[in-house]
Amino acid sequence: MTTILITGGAGNIASALASKLAEDKDTTVIIVDNLLTGDTRKVPKVDNVSFIKADVNNYNDIVPVFGRYDIDYVFHYAAVVGVKRTLENPILVLNDIDGIKNILTLSKNSGVKRVFYSSSSEVYGEPFEIPQNEDTTPLNSRLPYAIVKNVGEAFFRSYYQEYGLEYTVFRFFNTYGPNQSEDFVVPRFVKAALKGEPIHIYGDGSQTRSFCYVDDNVDTCIKTMRTNSCVNDVLNVGSDVEISILELAKLIIHQTNSSSEIVHVPALEEGDMTRRCPDNTKMRSILDRELISLEEGLNRLIAFYEGRE
Repeated sequence: MTTILITGGAGNIASALASKLAEDKDTTVIIVDNLLTGDTRKVPKVDNVSFIKADVNNYNDIVPVFGRYDIDYVFHYAAVVGVKRTLENPILVLNDIDGIKNILTLSKNSGVKRVFYSSSSEVYGEPFEIPQNEDTTPLNSRLPYAIVKNVGEAFFRSYYQEYGLEYTVFRFFNTYGPNQSEDFVVPRFVKAALKGEPIHIYGDGSQTRSFCYVDDNVDTCIKTMRTNSCVNDVLNVGSDVEISILELAKLIIHQTNSSSEIVHVPALEEGDMTRRCPDNTKMRSILDRELISLEEGLNRLIAFYEGRE
């Protein structure tokens, strides 16, 4: 039996990860979440998945979990997320450093084999080069969310150097799927389009992103664990197909056959980087299949919202 702890497991990507891992009946999945942004409805309702409401940023809250279970692997996904939320609650974001330290300390003291960390494309700040490669980390962002992710990566490297605790850092680029909240652009646009409501775009919409369907993200992360890939290394996880936010809105209107209008609102003062697109060469090698196209991913999401899945 393999026991895997997923922090933040009631969130979008982490709950999908839990569902996929739980397909192996020889795997026990323990989900920990404080439900700040997570939702228990996303937690898989199967026998080999357990949910514990706890805050990883509170040492006394999380230490009993490590005492109760003999944990083999940890996926540390707990974090404050969403551009608006992280901009409005910088201290809350900075508190996530405590959770990183707690997870690493407890993991190295309890024989965990490897810890996986959900970092972010935000560590790249404003891009100096496209595509963004794992070896390029300009550290030019002032935003607390990006700073915490950078600090987190440094903690993982340091715990390996000092204590031999093995790790993998996943730098997630925009990942979307059925369990994602409207804090994020794809579900917000799709839901508005399905209702025929205006789609609001910050600025002129020329800022670019790449969008990865959640299945590609989860399959990559699980294969990284099972094939012993990217040990003590960093891995970009995302699509390498770059699209502007304006083009995304037009594509969603087309895919949904919607009458929605595009409405431009003032650009965000900060937090909306001009470009995002990863070098996903290592990811493609691990996944070893074609990524799901944006059009196909949107069709799956639309079908989910319309109740066809």
